[in-house]
Amino acid sequence: MYPRLPKLLLAVLSCAFSAAGLAAPLAYVPNEKSASVSIIDTVTDRRLGDIPVGQRPRGIAAGEGRLYLTDGKSGSVLIVDTVAGKQIATLRVGDSPEGISLSPDGKLLAVAVEDDNSVVLLAAPQGVELARIKVQGKNPEHAVFSPDGRWLYVSAEEAEQVDVIDVAARQQVASIPVGKRPRGIGFLPDGSRAYVASEMTGKVYVIDVAGRRVIAEVTAGQYPAGIAVHPDGKRVFVSNGRDPSVMAIDVASNTVVATVEVGKRPWNMAITPDGSKLYVANGRSGTVSVIAMGNYKRLADIDVGELPWGVSIR
Repeated sequence: MYPRLPKLLLAVLSCAFSAAGLAAPLAYVPNEKSASVSIIDTVTDRRLGDIPVGQRPRGIAAGEGRLYLTDGKSGSVLIVDTVAGKQIATLRVGDSPEGISLSPDGKLLAVAVEDDNSVVLLAAPQGVELARIKVQGKNPEHAVFSPDGRWLYVSAEEAEQVDVIDVAARQQVASIPVGKRPRGIGFLPDGSRAYVASEMTGKVYVIDVAGRRVIAEVTAGQYPAGIAVHPDGKRVFVSNGRDPSVMAIDVASNTVVATVEVGKRPWNMAITPDGSKLYVANGRSGTVSVIAMGNYKRLADIDVGELPWGVSIR
């Protein structure tokens, strides 16, 4: 049913996957137009190869021995075995799913389903559907777990709010007003604040999680989209789709302290667990830019597939 990897490439990827627990993490990049996931060695910043997946892979979450991706064309969640280096399951969730996230304990998946205006909860790793939760925001794009796993924050393309889902209750319990067309969401490691990029207002909104209110607005670049939070909780990064650039926001002062030029239409991002590098998918360039966290210098631009959507690192 799915294209087969060349034997040599499969052997290379299998070695990389099996060694992942002993070596540096791998970065996984879903390519919408190429229908593939590119794999990057985060030590050498070398592309190891690609795995064919689905028809239009978009959102991605990496778990223990698994990749979970949304497929915008088939309306499904795709599961990839990272040891075997191949797709092993296709699970129908609804038309036009986009963002997907894995709960901190690795037991739940949350999928934003645009056409259904809902978030679908699945049990990991099997992908069994547990609940379908309606949200107020139209065309939800991201559904992101808080660090304690209690809440899901949901952004939507046609909204000026972030919807809050109580995970245990399986229902929306609040909405927090933000700017028009909210996109990427990230939480500080302690869960005290959330950061939301609003594309049409050119701002990042800082939310007090306990109070469920915006406490600061940070002016970003043109069409801010992706959010990534440094593991030390001192910096938050936002990608600006039209500039194109990535900005570093100082958490203590809520000010931009660095701007790094990257490829065209930077979108979703990820930071290595040790906090040393940031990887951003450049949709129109077909590349991933690598940024050093110590001095905010661009280290490399790695060719991947066509229309990369984001990055997940494991």
